[in-house]
Amino acid sequence: MCDGEGTPMRLLPWTTPEGAPCYLSTDDPRSLLSRVADETEAALLVSAEEVLDHAGPLLADPHAGTRELRFTGARLAESLRDAVRIAESRGLRLPDGVRGRAGG
Repeated sequence: MCDGEGTPMRLLPWTTPEGAPCYLSTDDPRSLLSRVADETEAALLVSAEEVLDHAGPLLADPHAGTRELRFTGARLAESLRDAVRIAESRGLRLPDGVRGRAGG
């Protein structure tokens, strides 16, 4: 997505309350909102690692309850959704030649 001047906009790591994507139009990757987005992405990835660390043993436990498994599955889905959004955002910010080779 591009702004009115044709500058690519950054896909942010959060959505509107209705679930629509949010974009940032700036040519300054160190702007306040860019830094907030970077910090949010980092926090989401750390959270995803923690979810994965807890999910492995739970999924291996033959005595794990349905409620625990459903909760863990929901957290895994959220983490994967966040990671895909971050990967998409970062892929869109790659230079055109690199993006083409990466499949984006």
